[in-house]
Amino acid sequence: MIIRARTVVTMHGAPIDNGAVAVSGNQIDDSPPGSSTSRAARLGRSAPVGSIVDVGKFDEIKTRNAGHTVDLGEQALLPGLINAHCHLDYTCLRGKITPQKSFADWIRAINAEKAKLSPTDYLTSINEGFAEAKRFGTTTIANLTAFPELVSKIYAPIRTCWFAELIDVRALEGASELVDSAAKALKQTKNCGLAPHALFTASRDLFRRCEQIAKRDNILLTTHLAESREEMEMFCDATGPLYAFLENIGRRMDDCGDKTPLERFLHLIGSGGSPNRPRTIEVNRPYPFWLVVHLNELTESDFDFLEKSNARFHVVHCPRSHNYFGHSPFPFERLRSFGFNICLGTDSLASNETLSLFAEMRAFQKNFPSVSAEEILQIATINPTRALRQENALGQIRPGFAGDLVAVPCAGSRDVFEQIIAFDGPVNFVMVNGEM
Repeated sequence: MIIRARTVVTMHGAPIDNGAVAVSGNQIDDSPPGSSTSRAARLGRSAPVGSIVDVGKFDEIKTRNAGHTVDLGEQALLPGLINAHCHLDYTCLRGKITPQKSFADWIRAINAEKAKLSPTDYLTSINEGFAEAKRFGTTTIANLTAFPELVSKIYAPIRTCWFAELIDVRALEGASELVDSAAKALKQTKNCGLAPHALFTASRDLFRRCEQIAKRDNILLTTHLAESREEMEMFCDATGPLYAFLENIGRRMDDCGDKTPLERFLHLIGSGGSPNRPRTIEVNRPYPFWLVVHLNELTESDFDFLEKSNARFHVVHCPRSHNYFGHSPFPFERLRSFGFNICLGTDSLASNETLSLFAEMRAFQKNFPSVSAEEILQIATINPTRALRQENALGQIRPGFAGDLVAVPCAGSRDVFEQIIAFDGPVNFVMVNGEM
């Protein structure tokens, strides 16, 4: 198939006006008898079905490749967007929880809503979330689910990295049993990981076991960290609404009162220590397994440590959920200057309106107007591929990469990247793995 558009935004070079992309299908040599095989057939023999085999000017692509042409007209063709953090479990909670006075109150509110849901409700919620994400141009998603046993019952219409979200603050089973059960449930899943929910809901033993499994199975890890002022109060000062809430439900609080959330996290994962009995941090140890979500609350001592260390985990920012909670400003410029790979996510519809990454990019642009539209698109395409270890397959339009493409309207009078960020609505053309 050849897909022609007014502009092809490859994300690894300048946009191509009157561009086209050739995508492999079932490989058939369609060259005339007695002639040399067509370029499409030659390339296609080594290209997986659904992958990109050629990119360039339309006339050149048409000359070099055979196949049916889809002309998208006045559209910009770009790589499918990648949502680096989402909870499709809670698609059904859209509009159910108004902003609360405290983060602890929001936790109470979502717990009350979750208590009303059945496994069937969660299945429906996840499936509806997938449909909405795809409708808004997302072709890959990192999705956290509290029910990894349901994954085998779900057909995901887009690429999915499933993370089993794990909480043991009130669990009846031990941390190792909880983690091992989740890992077993996801064993047949191609792309998966583990998600100890947060320092305040997952024990040191749970974090430790997740790291052991991640190293053994070479899978990813993700967690929520330093999200709210109340989390900072809890760990630094042993006070505040979140501290009181967790103490009231029986959580041990002897890890509170002397360190920031970031310090406690790095002590926990940096040297095999724990939040309660941290050992010396290995300052130059990299953290390749971790996608750290939020990271809103950082002190100057945190920044000093990050600047001097080699702790380069991936960071996920969720702009509209961030605005919903009224968190402290996300320190994008400082984290970027330290070399952190920063991605975008939508979080869940319990704290957001839609699963549109276009809306997230616009919200990000409003908060950081000095960042170019091209760089903003990069944090929704290229950057998350590094976090998900897919940088040689997704996030760009180039030969050998997956045929994950979306198109949005594009006129010639404005910067194409600004037009992409400004797009507001469902996407009419979405291709995943070469299939529309």
